[in-house]
Amino acid sequence: MAEETPLDRFKLVLTGTSRALAQEPEIELAWSADAPSMAGKNLRVPLPGRNLPPDQAREARGFADSFSLRLKHHDEGLHARSAPAEPSARACYDAVEQVRYEALGSRDYAGIRDNLDAALMVRMGADPITRAQSADDVPVQAAIALLLREKLTGQQVPERASAGVEMVREWIEDRAGGDIDKLAHSIEDQKAFQSLALDMLRHLELTQAEETPDDGDFDDDDDQTGEDENEQDQDDSGDAGDPQAAEMAGEMGEGEDDGDTQTEVESETEMSEGDPGEDGEEGMMPVRPNRPWTDLPENFDYKAYTEKFDEVVEATELCDFEELDRLRAYLDSQLTGLQGIVTRLANRLQRRLMAQQNRSWDFDQEEGLLDAARLARVVISPGHSLSYKIERDVEFKDTIVTLLIDNSGSMRGRPISIAAISADILARTLERCGVKTEILGFTTRAWKGGQSREAWLADGKPANPGRLNDLRHILYKKADEPWRRARRNLGLMMREGLLKENIDGEALLWAHNRLLARPEDRRILMVISDGAPVDDSTLSVNSAGYLEQHLRKVIDWIEKQSPVQLVAIGIGHDVTRYYKRAVTIMDVEQLGGTIIEQLADLFETD
Repeated sequence: MAEETPLDRFKLVLTGTSRALAQEPEIELAWSADAPSMAGKNLRVPLPGRNLPPDQAREARGFADSFSLRLKHHDEGLHARSAPAEPSARACYDAVEQVRYEALGSRDYAGIRDNLDAALMVRMGADPITRAQSADDVPVQAAIALLLREKLTGQQVPERASAGVEMVREWIEDRAGGDIDKLAHSIEDQKAFQSLALDMLRHLELTQAEETPDDGDFDDDDDQTGEDENEQDQDDSGDAGDPQAAEMAGEMGEGEDDGDTQTEVESETEMSEGDPGEDGEEGMMPVRPNRPWTDLPENFDYKAYTEKFDEVVEATELCDFEELDRLRAYLDSQLTGLQGIVTRLANRLQRRLMAQQNRSWDFDQEEGLLDAARLARVVISPGHSLSYKIERDVEFKDTIVTLLIDNSGSMRGRPISIAAISADILARTLERCGVKTEILGFTTRAWKGGQSREAWLADGKPANPGRLNDLRHILYKKADEPWRRARRNLGLMMREGLLKENIDGEALLWAHNRLLARPEDRRILMVISDGAPVDDSTLSVNSAGYLEQHLRKVIDWIEKQSPVQLVAIGIGHDVTRYYKRAVTIMDVEQLGGTIIEQLADLFETD
């Protein structure tokens, strides 16, 4: 039996504490290198380092305590029944409810207060309120939540968010200061609290009063309850009111997106002209538009507003070696139940490649090497002449394969794990066959614009600015780098906060140009993505299909004019409408085998 590690003991204690706090004996707790999340009574909290650094242990406790307090003090059905329809109002409604049940724990237990503070610091690290340059940049739900927390617990706004809160404090307090005072006296009663929260949202003009003939107790109305349950199912597939789950929408669905919800968010984004502070948390999944190609303007010309803040970085520049080792260990743990089938497929690819590289012989030649297999014929019939053979090399082009992996937020969870695992196994297999492999990733440095958008705002918001976000292109493995040296780098894909938005066209050009600079005769570019390019900042101030049209132009040019062979694999979204050689898979478990099969077909095609 394996010896129990400190991490195992910590998990056991944390699970017991969560069960006691929530008064739920069936709670199960698991480590996660992805975003902390909760599904029913299954809690996923950040994985601390192996030797349990105190700050990381507090973060894990903080998220576990928050989820446990939610189970104890929060009624999901009651919360969903009164939830406003407007996305920004719903985000505020969810955020103040989280403040309520966390305040109950902070009030009763000093240790829980410290733990929740640590979890809050983690959430603040990814919140745009910490980077706001003006009141328009401040997400109102974050500001309201921090002001309410200040009122309920007496704790000051965290220093890194204080500047953003102060930009809107006067506006909020003028309109809703009395509502915040009333909320402080109602934290024990969720129903009264959410009624006051809706009053506050109306005073802030984030939602409007609903005209209902009867404002009685909904619990007594069977028809209303049935409708509300349907609304809850439509709002989210599992945990509709969880503000932390809303930040990481799509993760618990194992890479599947809720199309109806995304369409609503997309419409809201277009109507609001893309102001980053108006539509929810930074971690909201980007919209994947599926507009007809004919809707796009004929005189389209792609450009970037500025390339000053773009970056091409190696994985080691984004993460220290200790954390990379921890993330790689987590990735390795995902191989359970998957490695066997993918390895068998990888071996099949290796056999195909090695067969193509085997040498062949021309027999019955007048000169060359003596063919020993035909000597018996000469012995039996001495009149036969000796037979010779000549060794002939089968042409196998020197080859390089580039894997370009979509590192956008909608790849969170199982899809990005499978992509990383498949890239890892593929790199090993191709290296054994003498085929160079490069592994690249693409995302953005920030949600909703980053420094590029700030520069655009400072310049007075000129019309049609073009691409309006900071690109981040990541080198996981260089072509000439041995797999063993790059192995740990793939763990970076598991890092919280890495996956943001995706601008596929420019990423494709970047990977393509790297391939053109290589000396190999055959160059193959494989794109692994889950749909169309999406960047809220760019799409909010340009035409609706701005990024999509650029991607189509890039693909068309590569497929028709470039010596690079292009193939794509779509995860959960149809990419065959972009790429001529493409396959779409709905189950991420198919990804490993699909990569192998697509590459094998390419290698066998002249």
